[in-house]
Amino acid sequence: MSNSPYGTYEPQETLVALGTYEPPPGPHPHADTYRPRYESMETQPAWPVPEALLPRPSAPAADPAPQTAGRAEARRAARRRKRPERPETLRRLLPQALVVAFLAGGTTAFVAADKTIQLSVDGRPRTLHTFADDVSELLADEGVDVGPHDVVAPAPGTALSSGDEVAVRYGRLVHLTLDGERRKVWTTSATVDGALHQLGVRAEGAYLSTSRSRRIASDGLALDVRTERSVTVMADGRERTIRTNAATVRDAVDEAGISLHGQDTTSVPQDSFPRDGQTISVMRIKGSREVREEVIAYVVERILDRTLFRGTEVVERAGRQGARRVTYALRTVNGVRQKPRRLSAEVVREPRSRLVKVGTKPPPSSVAGADGLHWSELARCESGGRPGATDSTGTYGGLYQFDVQTWRSLGGGGRPQDASASEQTYRAKKLYVQRGASPWPHCGGRLHG
Repeated sequence: MSNSPYGTYEPQETLVALGTYEPPPGPHPHADTYRPRYESMETQPAWPVPEALLPRPSAPAADPAPQTAGRAEARRAARRRKRPERPETLRRLLPQALVVAFLAGGTTAFVAADKTIQLSVDGRPRTLHTFADDVSELLADEGVDVGPHDVVAPAPGTALSSGDEVAVRYGRLVHLTLDGERRKVWTTSATVDGALHQLGVRAEGAYLSTSRSRRIASDGLALDVRTERSVTVMADGRERTIRTNAATVRDAVDEAGISLHGQDTTSVPQDSFPRDGQTISVMRIKGSREVREEVIAYVVERILDRTLFRGTEVVERAGRQGARRVTYALRTVNGVRQKPRRLSAEVVREPRSRLVKVGTKPPPSSVAGADGLHWSELARCESGGRPGATDSTGTYGGLYQFDVQTWRSLGGGGRPQDASASEQTYRAKKLYVQRGASPWPHCGGRLHG
């Protein structure tokens, strides 16, 4: 063993460990401990290799050199025997060293890709390790499905770094009835109070169908909210303004201390929703019924008759009016009488139509012995020239004041005042031929001017 400034050197033990040299027995005071630089470089690898990976070389064959050659010669022979084996040894060590280097680099990359993320789903946080690059990949890895009404912060697709926080809030469907109006809304709040705040609903003084602290399940919730409103009620000449969250107009009227009796009603439907600032009028109604008998007018039927002169109408059958019994509802609103409302009607007597014959026969042009007389003057004297005129007793009628018996004896039909002026003049001429001017004792003289 030799001492050196670089440490203790034991060549015998080293060579024995490598299996390349067996020193001869006996002391060697002048042993050669020098090893050239190039030899050290050839036998040692350029990178550190774990001892466990180094191959164990097989024992070399016995050296045929004589023991008297000396130690230096023995070492040189041993080096010569080792040189052919050196390339094979390096070929075996190089792949193993590369595997070690690859595993060391992969471990470093593995550690660098791992991230610590805090994931909160509907307010339940947990810390996890992930290799996801962004939020979308993280949610997919963790099996967290999100829909169009859910909220993810930061947004899906955002890159992740270790220490980030990701929050997912699921949307919940709320069937909201707000002041009588129904609609469907989505909220990510877990409680009714949070949903009202998120939707901007003023809940102070409002009626809620459930507790504000109630949690909203994932399948949603039905919620009825009636906010506080100002309503004015007018009744019996007085005006009352109240603050209410009533569901109907009738409830608001009751809260105002006003009672409805009998047929009393309000200016708006009692089951309608009272709006903020609305004025409701209470109408006091008193009602009764009244039965009246009303006339049913008859109709006039006209039949053409070729035996009668044109312009002549003869009443074949007189008409008769019918009658009906009608029931009306009478009422007063706040003391004012309203228009009667018809409730029912019953026919007591059916009407009978009036039948009238209408002449179509052309009137005669003249009567021999009576033409050329002043018939217009006679008519003016007898009736004022009015074909439908009658005397005060109803016995005489027409232009020439015929009685019915005389009229019919001359071939007239019906009443003379119902016939045309030309037919009346024709009948008057026939009467003049039979009796002269005597039928008109006061005015007959005018026929001759």
